[in-house]
Amino acid sequence: IFSSTGAPDPTAGGSAEEEHCWHLDAEQVKEQVGQYLTQGGYYNANKQLYFMFTKVREMVRARDSNGAKMLTMITEQFLNDPRLLLWKSQGTPMTDKCRQHWDHIAALWVCVVLAPHSGTSEKQQWQRTLEQWAHTDVCPLEDPDHRHQDNNDRNHSAAYYLSSDEESSDDDNELRRREPNRDGNNRDHYHRHHHNHLHHHNQREIRDRDRRSSHRRHKRRRISAPPRTIFHRAIDACNMSWDDQHLQIILAGETPVLRTSQHSSSYYNEQGQPLWHEPVPIACSRVDALRSHGYTSEALRLAVAVVRTLKQAQREAYLWWGSKRDEMLPRCSASRACRSLGPGALESWVGHPLDPITCLFDTLAEASLLPEDLPRFQYHSDWLGVANEDATNLAPLRYRHVPIPGSSDPWESYLTLALEAALIGLGQQRAMPPGLYAQEKACKQEEKMILKLQELNLDSPLLAVLRRQARLLLEGGPFSGLGEGIHPESVPMHTFTKFLFTALLPHDSDLAYQLALRAIRLPILEDHDDVDDPVNGNVSSLVLSRYPRWFTLGHIETQQCTLACTMINAAKNDVMRLRSVLDAALRNIHSSSHLFKLAQDAFRLGLPGEGQRNSLLLNAALELGLQVMRMTLTSLNWRRREMVRWLVTCATEVGVSALISIMQNWFTLFTPTEATGAVASTIMSHTTVMRLQLDRSKPDELPACARSLALQCATKDPPNCALNALTLCESDPVSFETAYQVVVDAAAHTMSSSQLFTIARYMEHRGYPHRAYTLAMLAMRSVHLAYNQDPHPAINDIHWAVALAHSLGRAELSQLLPVLIKNVQCATVLSDVLRRCSLSAPGMACPDSKRRPIKPLAFDKAPLRGLLEATILAYINTTNSRLTHISPRHYQDFIDFLTKAHETFMLAHDGHIQFAQLIENMKVAYKGKKKLMCLVRERFG
Repeated sequence: IFSSTGAPDPTAGGSAEEEHCWHLDAEQVKEQVGQYLTQGGYYNANKQLYFMFTKVREMVRARDSNGAKMLTMITEQFLNDPRLLLWKSQGTPMTDKCRQHWDHIAALWVCVVLAPHSGTSEKQQWQRTLEQWAHTDVCPLEDPDHRHQDNNDRNHSAAYYLSSDEESSDDDNELRRREPNRDGNNRDHYHRHHHNHLHHHNQREIRDRDRRSSHRRHKRRRISAPPRTIFHRAIDACNMSWDDQHLQIILAGETPVLRTSQHSSSYYNEQGQPLWHEPVPIACSRVDALRSHGYTSEALRLAVAVVRTLKQAQREAYLWWGSKRDEMLPRCSASRACRSLGPGALESWVGHPLDPITCLFDTLAEASLLPEDLPRFQYHSDWLGVANEDATNLAPLRYRHVPIPGSSDPWESYLTLALEAALIGLGQQRAMPPGLYAQEKACKQEEKMILKLQELNLDSPLLAVLRRQARLLLEGGPFSGLGEGIHPESVPMHTFTKFLFTALLPHDSDLAYQLALRAIRLPILEDHDDVDDPVNGNVSSLVLSRYPRWFTLGHIETQQCTLACTMINAAKNDVMRLRSVLDAALRNIHSSSHLFKLAQDAFRLGLPGEGQRNSLLLNAALELGLQVMRMTLTSLNWRRREMVRWLVTCATEVGVSALISIMQNWFTLFTPTEATGAVASTIMSHTTVMRLQLDRSKPDELPACARSLALQCATKDPPNCALNALTLCESDPVSFETAYQVVVDAAAHTMSSSQLFTIARYMEHRGYPHRAYTLAMLAMRSVHLAYNQDPHPAINDIHWAVALAHSLGRAELSQLLPVLIKNVQCATVLSDVLRRCSLSAPGMACPDSKRRPIKPLAFDKAPLRGLLEATILAYINTTNSRLTHISPRHYQDFIDFLTKAHETFMLAHDGHIQFAQLIENMKVAYKGKKKLMCLVRERFG
């Protein structure tokens, strides 16, 4: 072919003017997508789908028409996924990974239909296709947490916000209207001639009333309107135009002009730089579309205009709050939260499906990358959170300051604007989204954005931006999540503030602590002091049952605890700072489990494995632990026992004064059982005493305090504390006698027989047999055994009590046996006691040899005579009772029982007569039980 003159070059490709369109194997794409969907949530399938989305982005960037075609095939395969019908029929949510894929598809369609070079007919064709998909039964909804059965719940939530807004004052409505992303403002900002509301005061008042009524009508309509599908954002984008004159000026990068009467303040800022007043997600979708379709310079110019618009709105909000602060502040709570000022932005930038803040940051940051790092910039990977396997071990991206053309500020660069956009977005006061998926997605987007910010090398220009933004966030009022007057239901700023605190601490510690102390609040729990869940002690069931539900409350409280721990570690050598941090933590952390974790972290930091111990941190840990004890004293917490043991360990490390303090104030910290058991007993153990190395000048101070605690607890709760109190008072005779009298006084009405027997055994073990006998007598008076209670748990205690009385002497045994006869009707127990008493002479343990008898007791004389008669009577009653309901399978057991009874009857002088009479009565009364009577005759005649 090369030898022929004029022959075409087969490797040359198309001409520069031709449309870029390569071959696309449609069947292969459909097959691959369907195959990946059938694999479910496997990692490899998700990664391959992510690569296919990336390929669509590459095609769109190259302006290849196959990009939209490939996205169409992918979307159709996703709509044919059989799991969609299953999830809808069962009313269950789709998996998180599948939802992330759908979010990515929806964002790609917004990007495709917003192509600046697309014609009207092409957009209309896309719109018809999208509307057709949106009308399918299985099309996912825009709200990932929407359920048909949850409509009432969601209407309740929307009505809550509606009533909150309608009850607000005109000033409050003005406050909410001036936020740049409010829905009422958003509709007016679609057209440039509606942006004169800041120029003339009278016109502004008229429009404010119109917007207020329009905003309320919009929210009512949104409550009753059918749910939007995931394609509705793309359908709306089909109607967006690029023909606006001011937008064309921004994209063309024309030299800024000074404002004149012909240029409204809505178009330009004070420096004459162009602004773009469109809802932030919509404006950022334009930026993303420009960047994705290869219009990099235009995307950069529009991103700069959007960030400057955000900065101007922030400045206006700052000035407005400065003029209204004194009027609004009395309505706020201690944490500077105010319910009457509205719930913040209804459309959050963080957690939004289009991720506008990340789009702004990445667009501006990419322009600031060093050229050699540009290929490593993985912007679109954040959509699914699937990072490149090779990207995990690479060094952070390196940035530089690139001046902005036409900027009047020499320190302003694309990188400083990127940082400002991220800080303003992360600091936005926003309402907590009502669903689990939306809440988790907002958390993940926030964390990813913070990871990007942590890669920045904070030089002087960036530090200046960080300080300025931090002050504006602090003093910006309810427009900032860190400001005053925020709604109690707005999203907390703990994660974001931890980044700010860490970044600012080496350069401006005062500002860092102001931010952190403000952000540690959690207003949603302020009105509920008892928020501990009875099961796990870390989530308020009240907050979880309200609208909207805070599904991520546990994560939020963990981040709050992490922020507090970071501050405590930073303030470990500064008494005043540490005091303020502790006060803030004790005031704002409402979960006992998280407060306990904070106390453990402070203890760990104060007592490192290597290095010098920090007494300030140890005392801080003790103070936090004491608060945990107060919080969990009256509420259930499954970690309570661990908490009590840890507090004793912490107080031991602090010193003797701390141990004395917790023992003197035990009633505000512990139950009586805990105070005498885990607290006082542990403190008085040999290990603790050796660890403390008590001062020789005051060796008895700690034991005396422990004895005082023991007596108080024994008086308050004798059943559970008496034994521990006696143990603690062993070394002091007076205290020991006092504790013993407490037990004796409480025996009649509060203590059970088993508790008294336990203390009596302890007394015998310690060498006080007569005191043990007294307690055993008291215990015997409350023991009752019926004729059929052979396996009763008190039988061993009864035998021990009789053995104790027998060892002390005849008089003690004579006093005990009548009580035994009165309360015990079980024949086998009585016969066992009878035989044991007859084996040896009583009083063998008596120290007085004159009182010690020589011969065993006789059955026909007191005190065993009464016991023998009671035993025989018990056997007769038990025999008649057993025969009433006896079955053939129990015949042999009954014969064995009669054998034991016969042995007991033979101990009496007329026992054989009584037993013969018993057998004769049985034969007459139960002659119908021939088999049983036959067995009786065989054994007893």
